[in-house]
Amino acid sequence: MKKTVFITGGAKGIGAACAEEFAKKGYNVAVNYKSSFAQAKELEKKLVSLGADVTLYGGDCSDESAVREMIAAAEKKYGGIDVLVNNAGVSLIKLFCETSEKDWDDVFANNLKTAFFCSKAVTRGMINAGGGAIVNISSMWGVCGASCEVAYSAAKAGVIGMTKALAKELSLSDIRVNCVCPGVINTDMNAELDADTVNELKGQIPLRRFGSPCEVAKAVVFLAEAEYITGQILTVDGGMTV
Repeated sequence: MKKTVFITGGAKGIGAACAEEFAKKGYNVAVNYKSSFAQAKELEKKLVSLGADVTLYGGDCSDESAVREMIAAAEKKYGGIDVLVNNAGVSLIKLFCETSEKDWDDVFANNLKTAFFCSKAVTRGMINAGGGAIVNISSMWGVCGASCEVAYSAAKAGVIGMTKALAKELSLSDIRVNCVCPGVINTDMNAELDADTVNELKGQIPLRRFGSPCEVAKAVVFLAEAEYITGQILTVDGGMTV
């Protein structure tokens, strides 16, 4: 029977690349999107052309009731969820002293609370099924921190801590929990960087270039299928944090 993956924030960027890689592997693909409906529909066409059974789920993953409804619907349609990819997130570039409480709460809600709600929603089904895999998307800034991105770095560090703790808690149920920490990737999140910033960042990367969403997605699929790996943090950053 075909396996099913549920990807949050999957309409574009790294999430969409993950959806494509899982489709190529023969998975049923459930794609969550928050507001990017047009991109989600375009992705759906592409995945269908690859032979995948695709379902789109619109909803805010920082809303627990919405998460429960989406996960329940996907489980009902596909008979369960084998892999969860917690990709939903937002960035914030702002001086620490200018970061408001609302800024802080929004960043944590969209990066850490989303992973908490979605992981909680799939856990019971995975336990009943005898196992599963959760892959969280953090960031290299969650590992080493970034100036002017304190809220984002802290939230992504929280994702790493959650990964390690949850991997231990769910291991007896054969549920593996791992984390991918992308470096500077060619996505909408980095599209507005000016030329000087781009050149400066490339100069700090040993491989001398930004990564692609596809390169991150391949790491996600690897961890989803690596049956003897759990609780690990895989940094996909061209060597920037070595």
